[in-house]
Amino acid sequence: MSCILHIETSTKVCSVAVTEDGAVLFEKVDKSGPSHAVQLGVFVDEAISYIDNHGIPFDAVAVSQGPGSYTGLRIGVSMAKGICYARGLKLIAVPTLELLCVPVLLYQEDLPEDALLCPMIDARRMEVYAALYDRALRPVRAIGADIVDESTYQDFLNERPVYFLGDGAEKCKTGITHPNAHFLPDVMPLARNMGPLAEKAFVLGRFEDVAYFEPFYLKEFVASKPKKLL
Repeated sequence: MSCILHIETSTKVCSVAVTEDGAVLFEKVDKSGPSHAVQLGVFVDEAISYIDNHGIPFDAVAVSQGPGSYTGLRIGVSMAKGICYARGLKLIAVPTLELLCVPVLLYQEDLPEDALLCPMIDARRMEVYAALYDRALRPVRAIGADIVDESTYQDFLNERPVYFLGDGAEKCKTGITHPNAHFLPDVMPLARNMGPLAEKAFVLGRFEDVAYFEPFYLKEFVASKPKKLL
């Protein structure tokens, strides 16, 4: 059995959840804006109180590792590390783009077998940070910084349906008009959906070094300007 505290602060949404063997026991979400510095500590205190008050053995902290907002990721990772140090817990890193795919894979019943998922994090103008996964969440294309127009992802779209999701997808509707392009609204990274990925990492013993772990910042792409996919 495993009890994991999940922290998600990679976008404007701030969320915290507690799962035990994959079941969500506690959840707090704030979608009103980038208020992580104010809300996260309150949510975490309430989550830990829930764990302690129910006498649940506390095993690990999972944190969304990005890509995402520099400030949001710093706040989330710092909080996760502090809890791990204080309680002697394991640290699990959950890739944010994979996290975005979880609710789609769990609840989108009409998803074709050959479908690709393209989670997108908004950057600026028509730029996004994205990756492509199949239905088994195997990477088909690694995380990249893309300038989106009608030719972006065309090679993939010519072969099979691609489902675009995340806060970067909405602005791409007018630029990606291929008949195999589908857009899923209101998909956001939430702590409650970290459970399946964090549980898998826990079982496989995929833990981070609490002292040296750093999140995956969007700024890591800044050195090389995003290029079009040809």
